Amino acid sequence: MQDGTIYTVNLAQRHCDCGHFQVERLPCCHVLACCANQRLDWQVYVHDVYKMSEICKVYRGEFVPMGDLSTWDRYEGAKVIANWTLRRATKGRPKSTRYLNEMDSRDMCGPRRCTICGHEGHSRSRCPQRAGPSSAGGH
Repeated sequence: MQDGTIYTVNLAQRHCDCGHFQVERLPCCHVLACCANQRLDWQVYVHDVYKMSEICKVYRGEFVPMGDLSTWDRYEGAKVIANWTLRRATKGRPKSTRYLNEMDSRDMCGPRRCTICGHEGHSRSRCPQRAGPSSAGGH
């Protein structure tokens, strides 16, 4: 290899020191290099399970439909509970992980008031008196 590592390949025993050839039963890059060096067909060393003839055997049998859901037996196995901390982040603003205290309470500073009209119940972004594109003469 380029980094100076030497791997021993035994094609007769289908063995390579890297271990991928034995585990995946597919030729690793070391086996491919040996086959190219010796002018051997590398496809001979692909396990039968990966061949199309074996894949067709899987679908040769008949698949029995599951039937109506009401006829299924009740599942009595282990209950799987989702771990919400491993869930992918949703779109939008991230949820705050900060611990809130009494200073964060909205009650201490009173109800929210609009900075445009001064009324309670909405902010300046939702103010009915705010001039926007819809109030510019109806165009």
